[in-house]
Amino acid sequence: MAFNNLDTLYRQVIMDHYKNPRNRGTLNEDTVNIHMNNPTCGDRIELFLKVEDGKVVDAKFEGEGCSISMSSASMMTQAIKGQEVDKAFKMAHIFSDMMQGKEYDDSIDLGDIEALQGVAKFPARIKCATLAWKAMEKGLNEQK
Repeated sequence: MAFNNLDTLYRQVIMDHYKNPRNRGTLNEDTVNIHMNNPTCGDRIELFLKVEDGKVVDAKFEGEGCSISMSSASMMTQAIKGQEVDKAFKMAHIFSDMMQGKEYDDSIDLGDIEALQGVAKFPARIKCATLAWKAMEKGLNEQK
């Protein structure tokens, strides 16, 4: 199986986030704390969100899992920090469409997150990629 340069770049971005996760850690004061897991493969995440005045001011995570789930958590926390809650939800919707192989709104720059678009070709891995995003949506919904 031959990979083009874009596939190689995407793999490098995913592995970089897996080996050097951004926003790994915990938050203690006034945060939303969400635990979720993927029982099919054992991925688990604990997500910490600090929301003030309708904005995600900080996001961190702890957990264990495959390279897809942990790199997705790293990318997601990086992307939503500093964003309005509504924009974080919109990003989650865009990511969900991407994972399902649907056409998605590309008006928002997803940055490194686009490296995960190839996951849509592997249905068994979609839950890995979406775990952190589902935790974020659950946490923001609980916070409302």
